[in-house]
Order: sequence, then C-alpha cells, then structure tokens
Amino acid sequence: MSKEGNGVKSRGKTGEILVPPVGKRLTRSSRAGLQFSVTRFHRQLRSNNAGKKIATGAPVYLAAVIEYLVAEIVELAGNVAKNNKKRRIIPRHLQIAIRNDDELLQLLGNVIIAEGGVIPFIHPQLLPKTKKPKIPKSQELEV
Repeated sequence: MSKEGNGVKSRGKTGEILVPPVGKRLTRSSRAGLQFSVTRFHRQLRSNNAGKKIATGAPVYLAAVIEYLVAEIVELAGNVAKNNKKRRIIPRHLQIAIRNDDELLQLLGNVIIAEGGVIPFIHPQLLPKTKKPKIPKSQELEV
C-alpha cells in the first residue's frame, strides 16, 4: 500500500503531478518548476519596499524571468568557451556572449563586466588590401 501525500498536488515543469511524501512540503520553486528560490525573491521584494502588498504570482514570475535570462547567458557563454576549447566559463566568455547577441546587448549594453576585455574589431580601412589575380592579356576576350 503506497502512502499518499498530504492532499497538496502540483504540476511540475514537465507537467507531471507532484505529490510530496507525508509530512513534507512542496516549495514554491518546485511547484513552479524553477531552480531559483521564489521565497528569496519574495523576501527581497518585501524588504525593498516594492509596495505594501505583493501578489503571490509576482515573485514566481520574477524568478522565472531571471532564471530564463541566466540560462540564456550561460548557454551562449558556454558556446563561446567551447569555441575557444575551454571547459570553464570565464568573464571574457560572458562578455563576448553578451556583446555578440543583439537582444542581450540592448538589455546589458551599459554593464561593465570585470575582467571581460574588449570585443575584437579591426576597422576595414586598416586591413591589407587584397590583390586581384591579374589575367594575362593573351587570355582576355576581345569584343
């Protein structure tokens, strides 16, 4: 005979129904299918005088948005690290990832990343001119 939960059911990130064991509680983060702590965001909203009352969905939404942004940045920085044959993401990889993505650049354009360096750019006028292969006059077509 299996033990049922305390009657509180919730759907996780994948849509499966989560039933906690007897005597255990589901965190708001696990109910929402998030990794970031919803309770911490709620506490910060209360302590920063965001308002007298905070809707129950506000910290969940905020945690979900921040988690998405972090996942996006880490994915792009991981790709940059992989392109540089590195296994560890360093601030330089974060800098390159953010500066090469248009939407993240718009959001984080004024942010200075410590130890991030600069984005490599050489003005086209400073590049050496490419020489066009010369065609011998004997092979030119006369019209």
